[in-house]
Amino acid sequence: MPVKRLVISGIVQGVGFRYAMMSQARLLGVAGWVRNRRDGSVEAMIAGDAIQIEAILEWSREGPAGAANPDLRTLRSGSASPSLRQLWAGLQELPGRLLSRLRP
Repeated sequence: MPVKRLVISGIVQGVGFRYAMMSQARLLGVAGWVRNRRDGSVEAMIAGDAIQIEAILEWSREGPAGAANPDLRTLRSGSASPSLRQLWAGLQELPGRLLSRLRP
């Protein structure tokens, strides 16, 4: 499973970029994570097959409606270990579990 580490700069914080990227990744079946960086950019590690990776890269070049001038850089590429795939499967379930605990 190919893995890429990305940095997306431009107006990408405060516009829902992370949440939109997570949603798009789930739709595409892409594994990984995404976070804000102190310098105002967004960093992501993504894993999937070549078609999935290309689809999320294409989406990242545009981003959600509020993003402006997203500039995509690939920092590192490689392949995912089976343990990363297992970790991602568990992390995908985590938000639902956390939300269920927060709801009255």
